[in-house]
Amino acid sequence: MTDRRPVDTRSRPVPTRSRRAAQDRTGTVAGLTNVRTRLVGDRDDVAADAVVGVVRLWRSAGRLVRRGRDEVASVVTGLGWTVLATTLVAFVTGYRFGLREVVVVGWAGAVLVVIAAVALFGRSRLVIRMSAPQHRVVVGDDAGVTVTAANPTRLPSVPTTVELPVGSGLVDVPIPAVAPHGSHEQLVPVPTARRGVLDVGPVTGVRADPVGLVRREVVWTAREQVVVHPRTIAIPSTSTGLVRDLEGQATTDLSPADIAFHAIREYAPGDDPRTIHWKSTAKTGAFMVRQFEDTRRSHLVVGLGVSRSEYRDDDEFELGVSVAASLGARAVRDGRQVIVVVSERTPEFAKRPVRAVHALPTVTPTRLLDAFARVDLADACLPVAEVAGLVGRDVAGVSVAFLVVGSTVGIAALRLAASRFPVGVEVVAVVCEPEAVPRSVRVSGLTLMTIGYLEDLRHALYRSVDA
Repeated sequence: MTDRRPVDTRSRPVPTRSRRAAQDRTGTVAGLTNVRTRLVGDRDDVAADAVVGVVRLWRSAGRLVRRGRDEVASVVTGLGWTVLATTLVAFVTGYRFGLREVVVVGWAGAVLVVIAAVALFGRSRLVIRMSAPQHRVVVGDDAGVTVTAANPTRLPSVPTTVELPVGSGLVDVPIPAVAPHGSHEQLVPVPTARRGVLDVGPVTGVRADPVGLVRREVVWTAREQVVVHPRTIAIPSTSTGLVRDLEGQATTDLSPADIAFHAIREYAPGDDPRTIHWKSTAKTGAFMVRQFEDTRRSHLVVGLGVSRSEYRDDDEFELGVSVAASLGARAVRDGRQVIVVVSERTPEFAKRPVRAVHALPTVTPTRLLDAFARVDLADACLPVAEVAGLVGRDVAGVSVAFLVVGSTVGIAALRLAASRFPVGVEVVAVVCEPEAVPRSVRVSGLTLMTIGYLEDLRHALYRSVDA
């Protein structure tokens, strides 16, 4: 009979050491997707190692070639590539067709290439530094940076030129020969004729050949920023004489409970019994209560129009920025509650206009002036009436609103803007018209001030206080 008992797997022969190693190696590379697996699989003989070594060497050579290519591309200018290509074409064409004149052109190009290559050798002995500029200045103030070149070596340096970007311009700073262990300082002025933010630096050392085929740049310093603030003037401390606050006089509105005592009147149903004046009650025989003048802390709004259609030219806009900055900075210094707004811009390819305003930071006067340095005109933004409507709707407790615009905004538009604020808000429209005769008129709920110079703002507000 045939024995049909199940076969015991434990009785199988144990595989040899070589077969076991092969199985272990196969299990090690199973599922891997590295380069060696794709090249030689699980082989580990001499041929496989040779293939892997050749691939590694090829990759290293490729990295070196790419690095050299990048280095050459970073120093060779467009003119350099043109001369190099012309030289090669001239050699091939001249020797191929026997044209001596073309061969001469090729050798001339080769000489230029050799001179350019020699010009790149060597290092500068100088150490260039730039003093930190005054980061915040006012329009028209003197500002500048000092470029210092030090020679720490024992040999004198050769004259050179470094480049210093200032705003959108580029200043060439000549550095003469510096003695061993000596230094040279060069003052570079920073233009502050216009408000804005200027990037100064970095100082870049340039090493180039006389023709301009190659150019190597060495960055010596970091980039600094100079913020040019708009010009501001000192104005009355209350910012306006139109609304009184706790530090000034009381308003003409009467209140049953406040600080400034006004008069005594007869008791009316609904009055607070705590306001009863008992001495007057005893004299008259009827209940008499105290009456107060309402005092409130002014909440100022300064709205600056930034639409290009609201100004005749850039000078009008700069005057408007100075007026708005003077009003806002004075209110911040006095501890007033103030909000300074400009219209948001609508992107060029937006499907619909952006109906929003942007509030400038009023934490400190410096932060506010920093923000004013970045304000600019825009073609697609809300007019002053729309800005007034958004502020009047979203900002509660406004007592005074200054609207700063240019001379192209008519009285009708300003009256419409004033009507967008709640009842009781004093609206002052400051029309900026350079060299105009200053005047101030009252037009049905709107005070219209026209100023031709920034100093006219101070006089106009003083006249309002006196009135």
